[in-house]
Amino acid sequence: MALTILAQITAVPGKEDLVRAELLKLVPITRAEQGCIQYDLHVDNENPGFFVFYENWETRALWQTHMSAPHLAAYMAATDGAVSDFVLNEMSAIG
Repeated sequence: MALTILAQITAVPGKEDLVRAELLKLVPITRAEQGCIQYDLHVDNENPGFFVFYENWETRALWQTHMSAPHLAAYMAATDGAVSDFVLNEMSAIG
């Protein structure tokens, strides 16, 4: 069963550009990963420090492989202290 992920990332004030640049690095690498159907990054039109990934994966197991990928670890290291809030929702289509 396909899995939809909604990941919300809030940058610490003053760190918006750093977080944005690091998130953008994830897009082409992740889109090439096995099981990735959709991986789209959005920024709030009124708040340049609020980002949302809308993701669709073939299976939860393939998404979990993504979550342990080296490029995600590199992102975490590069943005350490620059993200004030991170909310992740695993979702299923119902209609």
